[in-house]
Amino acid sequence: MRIIPTMLQIYNSITKQKELFRPLEEGKVKLYVCGMTVYDFCHMGNARSFVVFDMVVRYLRVIGYDVLYVRNITDIDDKIIKRARENNESFESLTERFTDNLHVDLQKLGLIAPDIEPKATGHMVQIITMIEILIAKEHAYVAENGDVYFDTRSFADYGILAQQDLDEMRSGARVAVSDAKRDPLDFVLWKAAKEDEPSWDSPWGKGRPGWHIECSAMSTEYLGPQFDIHGGGADLQFPHHQNEVAQAQACGYKFANYWMHVGFLQINKKKMSKSLGNFFTLREVLKEYNPEVVHYFLLANHYRSPLDYAKDNLDVAYRALERLYIAMRDLPDVHVEKDTAFEKRFYAAMDDDFNVPEALAVLFDMARSINKLKAENALAEAAQVAALLRQLANILGLLTQTPEEFLQSDEDTSAIEALIAERQQARADKNWALADQVREKLDVLGVELEDGQHGTTWRKK
Repeated sequence: MRIIPTMLQIYNSITKQKELFRPLEEGKVKLYVCGMTVYDFCHMGNARSFVVFDMVVRYLRVIGYDVLYVRNITDIDDKIIKRARENNESFESLTERFTDNLHVDLQKLGLIAPDIEPKATGHMVQIITMIEILIAKEHAYVAENGDVYFDTRSFADYGILAQQDLDEMRSGARVAVSDAKRDPLDFVLWKAAKEDEPSWDSPWGKGRPGWHIECSAMSTEYLGPQFDIHGGGADLQFPHHQNEVAQAQACGYKFANYWMHVGFLQINKKKMSKSLGNFFTLREVLKEYNPEVVHYFLLANHYRSPLDYAKDNLDVAYRALERLYIAMRDLPDVHVEKDTAFEKRFYAAMDDDFNVPEALAVLFDMARSINKLKAENALAEAAQVAALLRQLANILGLLTQTPEEFLQSDEDTSAIEALIAERQQARADKNWALADQVREKLDVLGVELEDGQHGTTWRKK
């Protein structure tokens, strides 16, 4: 474990450049990540953002920071109400079920849970208080239809995250226009109640919050009026995160110092999203692939770059992990040596805006070194490198299984081991025909044998 100070640099979306990371409070980091709107299963695009920030939290903790990690749940909005009606169930039942499903899927993926996971419906007091402040400061107004809107023209820095001025944004914005709005870019803070919709009491009558105000209220409730990092997918940068900035700063809060955005997960060069209907759920993919393969796939590209979803790319992820696990196989657990060249290169990569591709390159160099040491029968040295390899990979949430668990998957190992024993006996008896027959049976089962000086090992093809 490396103890701070560190030269960690983070690309800040609000300044469009890498900046040396300096937390507000020495030794502590406050991080808020936008979570899911829980009306369906988590799709792979959501999962990529969650995997990235899992890696960020792990790394910050490993280098010595005390991290407070908050990731919210949006459990009331138009999509939730629509889906609940379609299912003929309450919105509470719908959101509780899909929140539970989310937790199960992310746990399978090996992600650490956030320290706090607030739900929007549990923070109406904070949301209403924030809206009252905005109205009092004349940054919000009650429209004739009973909705409350944020007045974008009242906030001079609106557009800072998108780096556009208001007139440019108006000309190109695909924003719902309402007769009740003063300006097309004004966005709703509080929606007046409609018949048969969930609603809460407020100074403006019964209603429910807009999406953007929920995150501003929840983040400042748990992290204070100014905190270190705010993160989410690139699709949230505008309008969601821009509106969060505007609301919070219009209230007088400094809000987040660093903004991190994760690149799109794409299919055929188009963003994966539920609205476009071109998505795969994490649950679907986990039925077909080892969770660690999915984890690796979602992490292997730089987090700010787009990532193409394809089965070929998941197969590449499997083969990459296979190389690392094969290198580690048949080596004992030993004490990890510190301050090696490998370790220094790994940390240097991670300090460069969490450059996971470069960090993974270090891991593959370590695997090559292990294989070379094995070939030279320098097993003690190989074991030391393998122990460090596992430790560094664990920072990325990888190499969390034993080589046997990964390489042999979930197969009926007892049946396979019995066939291998039968083949070994046939070879000992010089019954080469039977040995070949057994090997063919194993080949049909998708089992690849490796005969070595320490006996026969096997793995899934």
